[in-house]
Amino acid sequence: MYGTVWIVATPLGNLGDFSPRGRQTLEAADVILAEDTRRAGHLLQLAGIGGKRLLSLHEHNEDSRIAEVLELLGQGLQVAVVSDAGTPLIADPGYRLVAACRRSGVSVVPVPGPCAPITALMASGLPPYPFVFLGFLPRKAGEVRALFGAYAHVPATLVFFERKNRVLPTLALAFEVLGEREFCLARELTKKHEQFINGRLGQAPDMDGELLGEVTVVVGPPEAGAATGEAEVLGLAKAMIVEGMRPKDAARAVRERTRGWTAKRIYELILEQDAE
Repeated sequence: MYGTVWIVATPLGNLGDFSPRGRQTLEAADVILAEDTRRAGHLLQLAGIGGKRLLSLHEHNEDSRIAEVLELLGQGLQVAVVSDAGTPLIADPGYRLVAACRRSGVSVVPVPGPCAPITALMASGLPPYPFVFLGFLPRKAGEVRALFGAYAHVPATLVFFERKNRVLPTLALAFEVLGEREFCLARELTKKHEQFINGRLGQAPDMDGELLGEVTVVVGPPEAGAATGEAEVLGLAKAMIVEGMRPKDAARAVRERTRGWTAKRIYELILEQDAE
């Protein structure tokens, strides 16, 4: 008889958000899988939970850990999964373990609670649905540009995580690809210095460099009549070129049909696309 895997949400920063059910589940667990065992140990100490066996489960060892966890479950042990903060699997490890447990017939039970993307949406002032969660953005600008391009025409709010030192460059890329939209930066969620910074992509905020840790970014859906995003500009230009128009002529023609672009920049985009 297999044990059960419990997916337990933990506080983002305010211990008062730790649900009674979450506490009870961790108290009853035989083994706790944690992204960072030190942070998990500190949380357990604050919650008054002691004597627990902690095993690491992160992106670099998840595949190799699955067989060991299945063996523990085969012994009838109760296994809980936590992330560094918030809801496990939401941009954190655990998906492959849960999939393997499902295939093996192991019971997987969610214990819901704090979740950074949802928390940011709640107070951002931007349309909360439909929304698309992109997780952590890639490190390379070209990959970020491609990711934004894939969702440029989706009529939904976009939510993602970004590191503090990359927020402003990422907002500039978002404006380049998505066009003019509203955004909200949510920092230090549920903590003492919680802050929501609202603005528009075309007007970079004046931040003093005091953004801490990871920032949850919310970008609103496409706006009627707003400056056109890169993906649409390139699509229009490519369609004209396929029909026989020269790139420079296509750049000028697209400029007349869009907002926020010069013919020179459109032509540069065409050349960059051809070079990839």
